[in-house]
Amino acid sequence: MKVIVKSKQHILIVGLGVVLAGFMALPFLAQEKPVEVPSPAETPATATSETEAPELTEEAEKAIERGLKFLIANQNKDGSWTSMDPEKGGGYAIAGTSLGLMAFMVEGHFPGFGPYGTALDRAKDYLLKRSKDSPSGAMGVKMYEIGLFTIAISELWGMTSDPEDNKELQVALERAVKIILRSQSALGGWRYAPRPDAGQDTSVTAMVFVSLASAREAGILIPTETIDRLTNYLRDQAWDERTGGFGYQGKGYTIACTAGGVYAAQLAGHRETEWVLAAIDSLENNPKMFSRKDNGHYYYSHYYAMQAMVQASEKHYVRWYPKIRDSLLKLQKPNGSWQEKEQDYPHKTPMAIIILGTPNRYIPVYQR
Repeated sequence: MKVIVKSKQHILIVGLGVVLAGFMALPFLAQEKPVEVPSPAETPATATSETEAPELTEEAEKAIERGLKFLIANQNKDGSWTSMDPEKGGGYAIAGTSLGLMAFMVEGHFPGFGPYGTALDRAKDYLLKRSKDSPSGAMGVKMYEIGLFTIAISELWGMTSDPEDNKELQVALERAVKIILRSQSALGGWRYAPRPDAGQDTSVTAMVFVSLASAREAGILIPTETIDRLTNYLRDQAWDERTGGFGYQGKGYTIACTAGGVYAAQLAGHRETEWVLAAIDSLENNPKMFSRKDNGHYYYSHYYAMQAMVQASEKHYVRWYPKIRDSLLKLQKPNGSWQEKEQDYPHKTPMAIIILGTPNRYIPVYQR
């Protein structure tokens, strides 16, 4: 395995490894027809104790590789990944392309290098062109896509084969961060439109703040005031003491918002607070968490939950990863994808790959 050591402008890939490490109400996530999958076994297949982190199994590695090959086979000529819905002519290209790039990065594949280098260069160039073509730097359908773009560009910065890319990536990243910062509501959250008067919800807020944390890891200054306001929103408005979790727009509980809310709170520096620990506990003890029937936004919620367990502690991670790994292995289709129908939106396959690749710990924002 490898560890990525990231400075402001340079990243080295060195030997040894540390661990890798949205979309409830995503504007592009329609309600899915659930497919029930038996809950995976509780006992980790590769962990030899409750504190020894599981390695990437051969079965998981093969599943990831099949997923990456599916993405390559379905990449558009312009380098993007989009919805395959023929009635829409493809859509959500910013989200799909950003997540697609991160799926390859979780395995240590970067633009310009290795067997996927050319395809990833095309994806990177697509995102940079969309950024340049936007007068304001805002792209995609809603703030979700701006957030995912920001994460992808943050993690790409310094990782491409052409040094000239670094300046373009920096400019695109700084523009995206400025949009996010000026779109934060007075109460601390974000919602669909890139405006401070657009309101707020926990789903968008989590996605957007994770992207700011990624940019901060890359060396972009994020004001303390932004983090403080985010904390106030999550703790005082979205967290529900009765349920221990987070609601969508106020107190209550949804699995996806709890997973996203706790991960954002951890990245804001609140790993050991009572309210964050209560949210972790609520996820670990929720019988619906691993049910495709009862957890309608399965990939989205587990994308966050997996990273939240990494942030919580090695013990939480050791218990959680084998369960979601085994679930995802059962859900993969023969063609290598995690799509349940051709019209699916473009998040399931890359998110499944990112979750499965957790033991690699390649992407800085997903590391503890």
